Amino acid sequence: MTNHAENIRQAVKERYASAAIAVAASTSSCCGPDVGVGEGFGAGLYAIEETGDLPPTAVLASLGCGNPTALATLLPGQVVLDLGSGGGIDVFLSARRVGPTGKVYGLDMTPEMIGLARKNQAEAGVENAEFLLGIIENIPLPDRSVDVIISNCVVNLAADKDVVLREAFRVLKPGGLFAISDVVLQRALPEDLQGLMALWTGCIAGALVVDDYLDKLAVAGFIDAEIVPTLVHDRAAVERLTAGVALPEGFDTQRALAEYDGTVANAFVRARRPE
Repeated sequence: MTNHAENIRQAVKERYASAAIAVAASTSSCCGPDVGVGEGFGAGLYAIEETGDLPPTAVLASLGCGNPTALATLLPGQVVLDLGSGGGIDVFLSARRVGPTGKVYGLDMTPEMIGLARKNQAEAGVENAEFLLGIIENIPLPDRSVDVIISNCVVNLAADKDVVLREAFRVLKPGGLFAISDVVLQRALPEDLQGLMALWTGCIAGALVVDDYLDKLAVAGFIDAEIVPTLVHDRAAVERLTAGVALPEGFDTQRALAEYDGTVANAFVRARRPE
């Protein structure tokens, strides 16, 4: 499991490092090769009034599947953690809402993304934010130190979701909110289609079935969990997302597309740590 997890982490890291470099060069990338910004898992995820005064590269580097800042009621003075913060868009939007007395941490394992986010932070003049280099399976923050955790299409990329959810629970304060956007599966996939690295780094094969996700949240200690699909992807959407991906010799692409048709969905995932 350790080697498997590390292989997945390295593949994801390389994919998103390439995305950061591409964004910095004013090109676009997303959850699939040569996919335009905002097209990977739904366009128009943020209102123009939210992003109009942010650095363009912060918006371009939004490689997620939703708008997690719309999930949570953020209050002045709160501490927020963004798991897999990328170029920083959700950190900056959250920083506005928690105000100067609050603090927002962005955690990302890709040095290129951290560098891009810090550059964007300086350009935007955001003072109540901090970007941390690290992995979501080992969050570099103390126990019970965060009011709200957000994330955008990142948890599905982790090989061991149980560890991620335990870490999220650990750093949340009692009563704290876990409110993320993620990719989920509406039904189980055949085992031979679950572990394809190219699809995993493309935000698909690492996704959990909804009922399994809810079970894992409960085991981690969360209560009041709910998963609300916001966009279900048909065969054509999945085919577009995986276009150009190198697949194993003899791989039955048509069977895979048929299995994924209507199975993959963007979703809001909410849960809470008990008081």
